[in-house]
Amino acid sequence: MFRYIVRRLLQMILTFFGATFVVFALMFANQDDPVQALAGEKPVSASLREALTERYHLDEGLLSQYWYYMSNLLTGDLGESISGREIGALLKDSWPVTVQLSLMALVIAAALALGAGVWSAIRRGSVLDNGILAFTLLLLALPIVVLAPVAQWIFGMELGWFPATASRNASFYALLLPALVLATTVVATQLRVTRTSVAENLRADYVRTARAKGLAPRRVIWVHVLRNSLIPLVTLIGVDLGVLMSGALVTEGVFNIPGVGSKLAQGIRTEDGPMVVGFVSVLVIVFLVMNLVVDLLYAALDPRIRYE
Repeated sequence: MFRYIVRRLLQMILTFFGATFVVFALMFANQDDPVQALAGEKPVSASLREALTERYHLDEGLLSQYWYYMSNLLTGDLGESISGREIGALLKDSWPVTVQLSLMALVIAAALALGAGVWSAIRRGSVLDNGILAFTLLLLALPIVVLAPVAQWIFGMELGWFPATASRNASFYALLLPALVLATTVVATQLRVTRTSVAENLRADYVRTARAKGLAPRRVIWVHVLRNSLIPLVTLIGVDLGVLMSGALVTEGVFNIPGVGSKLAQGIRTEDGPMVVGFVSVLVIVFLVMNLVVDLLYAALDPRIRYE
């Protein structure tokens, strides 16, 4: 187990540097005038141009600029945005609401996928099963850029069941509709994976043995079958974190939520390179750590899995 963790940490380090370098190069390498991009729309005087060139080492090569940036990043300094605000402060202000929104979406999606997936697998081929599969196809066909404004208009503006927008200190109820919309980006895949995994395990030998011993059908399914069927779902949840982060760009923008997604979208629109690279670097770290945690959960779910 220890050697596996060390090996995964080394892979995470390589992945982190590779991902951040790609984003850094995309934001800074192809700009005709990086100084003007850093200054935004305001005019650039000679003194300001000299100061920005010195601060961001724009007179040196891309690799040198990346080295200086990573040296500051590894000490906890995310730099400043083109508006002059500390990126660390922006991230600190926007992170809590995004974490709450993402956790709510993950819990909603996992609960729906688990319940409906097990129910569909038990009654495979029935009208209910076919209806659930058709509904998942509909969710997969609807992009979040369409679903989010439609849900806001119907349930927030027309019916008034939920608030149409949410603030930084929004309540659970105010974030419920955005969380439901965000959950649609992953729930269909999770449900289908759960259904397939449960259906396969229901045909396994240990299930027939448990039934032959007289165990209650509910115990066989929710204790024995479900534990083995959770492994693919747990794997998918780790991967879905990245999907939720990309979906948050749209969801937070539509519902006016001042989270990481809306700030990152704002940085992309304004070509705020330092903000985009800083936010993406933190998101990459979160994604890598979550995937490591998911891998370590395998052994807890299935004692047969051992890492070497």
